[in-house]
Amino acid sequence: MDGGKLKGSTVVTHVGHWRNISVLSHRWWSSAAMLGVLTIIFAMAAPAIAQSSEQHPWMNKSLSSDERADMVLKEMTLAEKIGLLHGEGMPGWSRVMPKLYLGNGGAGFVLAVPRLGIPQIEMSDAAYGVRMSAQNGRYSTALPANIAAAASWDPEAACDYGALIGGELRAQGYNMSLGGGVNLTREPRNGRTFEYQGEDPLLAGTLAGNRIKCEQAQHVIGDIKHYAMNDQEDGRDEVDVIISRRAMRESDLLAFQIGIGIANPGAVMCSYNAVNGDYACQNKYTLTDVLKKDWQFKGFVLSDWGGTHSTVKASAAGLDMEQPLDDFFGQKLKQAVEAGKVSMAELDDHAHRILRSEFEDGLVDYPTQKSVIDVEANLAIARRIAGQSIVLLKNKDGILPLDRKTVRSIAVIGPHADTGMISGGGSAQVDPPGPASPWQAHVWFPTSPLKAVSAADPAIKVQFDSGADPSSAAALARQVDVAIVFAYQWMSEGKDLPNLSLPENQDALIEQVAAANPRTIVVLETGTAVTMPWIDKVSGVLEAWYAGSKGADAVADVLSGDVNPSAKLPLTFPRSEADLPHPDLVKPPGGGGDAGAVVKPEDAKPTFSVHYDEGLKVGYKWYDAENKPVLFPFGYGLSYTTYQYSDLKVEPGKEPTVRFVVKNTGSRAGAEIAEVYVALPADAGEPPKRLAGWSKVHLNPGESREISLPVNARELSIYDEGADAWKQLPGRYTFMVGGSSKDLPLQQAINLP
Repeated sequence: MDGGKLKGSTVVTHVGHWRNISVLSHRWWSSAAMLGVLTIIFAMAAPAIAQSSEQHPWMNKSLSSDERADMVLKEMTLAEKIGLLHGEGMPGWSRVMPKLYLGNGGAGFVLAVPRLGIPQIEMSDAAYGVRMSAQNGRYSTALPANIAAAASWDPEAACDYGALIGGELRAQGYNMSLGGGVNLTREPRNGRTFEYQGEDPLLAGTLAGNRIKCEQAQHVIGDIKHYAMNDQEDGRDEVDVIISRRAMRESDLLAFQIGIGIANPGAVMCSYNAVNGDYACQNKYTLTDVLKKDWQFKGFVLSDWGGTHSTVKASAAGLDMEQPLDDFFGQKLKQAVEAGKVSMAELDDHAHRILRSEFEDGLVDYPTQKSVIDVEANLAIARRIAGQSIVLLKNKDGILPLDRKTVRSIAVIGPHADTGMISGGGSAQVDPPGPASPWQAHVWFPTSPLKAVSAADPAIKVQFDSGADPSSAAALARQVDVAIVFAYQWMSEGKDLPNLSLPENQDALIEQVAAANPRTIVVLETGTAVTMPWIDKVSGVLEAWYAGSKGADAVADVLSGDVNPSAKLPLTFPRSEADLPHPDLVKPPGGGGDAGAVVKPEDAKPTFSVHYDEGLKVGYKWYDAENKPVLFPFGYGLSYTTYQYSDLKVEPGKEPTVRFVVKNTGSRAGAEIAEVYVALPADAGEPPKRLAGWSKVHLNPGESREISLPVNARELSIYDEGADAWKQLPGRYTFMVGGSSKDLPLQQAINLP
C-alpha cells in the first residue's frame, strides 16, 4: 500500500523554497558536511535498527501510539525534547540555520533522534500536489485546485486526491503534508480561496477530512489549516479578526471540527492572524479550550511559517511546534523551562503529541524510501477528478456538448490557450515540468486547450487567436461555427484580489467575440467567483477552476460530451462586490508585509481589525438572509441530462432521516448531487437555511433511485455561548431537497423536541 493507491479505506460520506543546498559542492564537502551526511544515513537507518532491538520496547506495534510516545519520552533529554519542538529552517527563508543541509529541501524539517529510532519529520507544501519538485529534479502531479475538488462534492474523489498526494510525498522523501486547507470563503477575494473547500462548513469539513484521512493512510502526517479565521491575505500577520464565539463555532471552527472528526489528523497548523485580540498561535481559547479540550484533539499544533510570537504565552496557550526556525521554541524555551516559567509537564505534553503523531501515522514503522511514481496512472486520476470538478454554468439552446455533426469549425481564443492553463501561486504552487517556479510567479501548466480541443475530433477545423487584439479574435469568431474563449484570473498566497473581475481586459475580449458570434462558450480558469458582465451575450460557460496537469483534456472531455458534467458550485458567485458582506476590503495601515519575514518582539500586537459583523451569515446564508439576488447560487451546476425530485418523507428522531426519489428524466447517464437543507425554528436566530447533507447519485436514462440521508443532530443545533455547548431547540424544522440552494422543489416541516 505504501506509495500506491489506498485500498480498502473507509470514506466518510456524511451528508517558498529554493534548491536544496548541495553537500557535494567543494564549498560544503568538509568533514562537518561528511558528518552531516552520515547523520542523515544513520537517521534513516535508525528506525529499522531500533525495531529489531529489545532495548526499544516502544517499537512494539501492538502498543497504542500514546503508550509508545510515553516510553520514548521517558528516555529523552531536555535538548532532545526541545529539538522536536521547532524546525531547522527552510531553503530561501530570511535566516538560514546551520543544519539546513540535513533536510530534504522541503518547507521544513524536525531532526531525528537516531539513538531512540525516531525519524526526521520532512515536510512539504502539498495543497494540490507536492511543491518544489523541480528544485530537486523530481516530478509532481498537479491535481485540480482544492476549490475545484470541492466542486465535485465527492468524498471518494477527495480520498483519491489525498492518497495520490500522500504517495507522491513518500516517493520524494517526505513524511508530512502541509496541505489540508479548510478555511471558509467569507471573503471570495482572499488570495488563498483556491486552496480551500468553499463556503459551507459541512461540505468543506467532510471533503477535507476524507482527503487527509486517505493521505495519512500512506504513512504521512496530515495537516489541517489555517486555524483559524485566516480569511484574507493582505496584512494577514497584522489583522485581528473580531467575531463572536457562536459565529466562529458555527462557521470556520465547525469546518475544522468536522474535518478533524473524520481524519484524526496528526497536526493542526495555526494561522498568522489574531482572533479577538490574541494571535492564533498563542490563542488559548482556540488552541486549548476548543481544539484540545472540547474536541479532544490528540495531535500537535504547529505554527504557520513565522507565525509564532512568544515563548511562554504560546506554550501555555497550546502551541506545540514552531516553524520554520527556533526563535521562540529553541534556546528561549530551554531557558524558560530551566527558570520554571514553562513546566516540564507542559514541555512533555508538546513532545508527546509530536511523538504520538509519528507513531500513529506510521513514520516510525514505515520509513520513507524514495521511489519513482506511476506518472501515467496519477495523471489519469488528475484528469478524472478534473472532469468531476468542472461546473457547467450556462448552456443556452444546448450548445454543449458540441454536436460533431454540425460543428465543423472552432476558434480557440485566449492568452496561453495554445500552450497551457493557469495555476494558483504561493506555497501551494506545484512546479510544472522544467525549471523551478519563482515565488508568486504566474505558472501555466503545459496542458494545451488548443491541442486537446483539436484532438477531440480531428475532423473539426480548430484555429487559435491569443485575444491580444480583440478585433482580430472577433474576426476569427465570425468565420467559425463555435468560438471558445479561455479566460483566467490568477490568485496567490500573500495578496488578495482587488476585485472579482477578469483581469487584463478579458471582459471586453469576451464581449467582442460574443458580438461577432453568439455561439460563444467561455471557459473560466479561476480560483474563486468572478463577475460576468457578458453573461447574457454568450451561449455557454464552464467553470474549470485551476484544473491541474490534465486540465485541458478534462475540459475537452466535457466540451465533447465524453464526460457529462456533474459538479456544483462550492461557493456563491455574486453579481458584484457591492453585494458582499464587506464591499471594501479592510487593508493594513502600512500596506502589510510578508508574514514571517521579520521576527516580531514578544509583545507585538495586531495593527488593525476586521469585524465579522455578518456573523453566522457566511456565503449563501448571507445572500438568503439579506434577500440579495446572485449570479449563480451555492450548489448550482447544470448537466447534459435532467433530474426530477419526488416523494419526500422525513422520519423524526434524534437524527431524522430524509428520504426522497431522484429520477434521471433525460436521454443520457449522469450523476446528480442531491442536496438537503434545513431551516431551524425562528427562535434559533439562524440564517434561513443551512446545508444538512447530500448524496451524489449515478443514474442511467429513466432510472429512479430512493435516497436515504440521516441528518446529524449537529446540523439541527446551535452553539449556546452561555452554556458553552451545542443545543437543539424544540420547534418546527423545515427540510428542503433539490439541486441547488435556490432550487429546492421538495419541502416538509416536522416538529422536533
